[in-house]
Amino acid sequence: MNSPDQQSRARGPAAALARIPTGAKVFLILVGALLPLALIALFTTIQTTRTADTEARARLHAIANESSGVVENVLINEAGELRDALAALERNRGDAESCMQLAGSLGAHGGVRFAIADAQGRVLCGQRFVLPAAHAVRSGETRAFLLIDGLAIRIGGNAGMTATAWYPVSVLSALARPSGFVPDYGAALVRDDERLGLRDLAAAGALGRRETARSDLSLDRLTLEMVMPGAPITSPLIIATVLLVLMWIAAAAIGWFVVNILLIRPLRRLRTSVGGYQPGEVLDMKRFGAIPAQEIRELGETFQQITRTVQLHEADLAEGLVRQTKLTREVHHRVKNNLQVISSLINFHARGAKSIEATEAYASIQRRVDALAVVHRHHYAELEENRGLDLRSIIGELAANIRATAPDRASGLGITLEIEPLLVNQDVAIAVAFLLTEIVELAVNRNPTAQVRISIRGGEEPDRAILRVNSTALIESAELEALLENRYGRVIAGLARQLRTRLHHDPLVGAYEASIAITGRP
Repeated sequence: MNSPDQQSRARGPAAALARIPTGAKVFLILVGALLPLALIALFTTIQTTRTADTEARARLHAIANESSGVVENVLINEAGELRDALAALERNRGDAESCMQLAGSLGAHGGVRFAIADAQGRVLCGQRFVLPAAHAVRSGETRAFLLIDGLAIRIGGNAGMTATAWYPVSVLSALARPSGFVPDYGAALVRDDERLGLRDLAAAGALGRRETARSDLSLDRLTLEMVMPGAPITSPLIIATVLLVLMWIAAAAIGWFVVNILLIRPLRRLRTSVGGYQPGEVLDMKRFGAIPAQEIRELGETFQQITRTVQLHEADLAEGLVRQTKLTREVHHRVKNNLQVISSLINFHARGAKSIEATEAYASIQRRVDALAVVHRHHYAELEENRGLDLRSIIGELAANIRATAPDRASGLGITLEIEPLLVNQDVAIAVAFLLTEIVELAVNRNPTAQVRISIRGGEEPDRAILRVNSTALIESAELEALLENRYGRVIAGLARQLRTRLHHDPLVGAYEASIAITGRP
């Protein structure tokens, strides 16, 4: 016995998998089998893209390091020269040589302006330009300010003097430009949330990507940010990826199609033909058409051979059935003749009886033999259809025989029948016929002019019926008790046991009632 857990598992995934059609199972198996190949191809494509990204990132860091080094050297060196010129003018405000050296150094870039001013704002060296008050610096402090149009470096001196250099975006962009041939890039000076764009990178498409690198300039938290396009997700890459997926699905679909043509479809045709097979037919392989699979052709030929064998066996069985039917008819014919012989012998001895008691005894035996003959005759008539015996016909003929063989003193005997059309087997029919014969004879012995009413109706259960025999001669009396005790009681009780039922006697109304088994209705 399987445990409840095993039964639940059988009703779970295994049962669900068993309900999936074979074609779907083959497709799923092929999809799973080809999935590693598709994943390998996809991994190769992704790895190629990663390699390109790594190369682009390394090139960007190299360019960023080169550009930040140039910008850092220029700004740090020129900030030092600006500091030296400020110190010289603090010592001697008329030091024109220091001012000329500073002008020559900063003027080499073109577009760079500078100014060294005293506490009152008078320019001692360079050109006048004004910075907002928020850009003030303390003594000895070096600050860098990101403005809208450039970078300002301001150095605080003694006694309120300041030295300021302003680098326009064009100069800074030229300083940050890498040497040699480089792809398109973007550059900006960044400090915290402030940002000064030096070169803009063209906007990337929907699938474009960018690589960013930052380098510290060692000047007031300034960093140089370089941006370059990453390895793009191009249309060829997308097409290649989609083709990989389509090839994966197509390979599984082609495999399923081949299996379906070679195996599944021929097996379905074979199953349909075998399912529609009728005994006696021979399976025709021509109806299947061309079957590509040799194994299925061999299976079909095996079924064809089996149907031929079954056809031969069916012919043998039919011939045997004919012989058996003939033999059965012969047996029934002989039994009927024997019953007729017995009835004739009883009738012969009855005519030679010396007393009325002997004649009535022979008549009683005659009625029982007639009851058996009636059932046997009806059973033989129903033999071909084998539906069962019709109780209404049997009891009707039985009642006619009982009236015909009744003694002369019972000439007033009346039998009324109320019987529904019901079918019973032979054993029930024989027992009912004998039971009715005994009860009617009991009533006649109790009262020769008795009126007997026999009824059989369907019961509450579909396979049961109620048999009822009613007569005033069956009302409880000392004479009835004596007849039951000495002659009829044991026979009636034995017939009730043969019917596997309980026979109820109602002594007040004079009725016997029992439930009998039926096989159906005609």
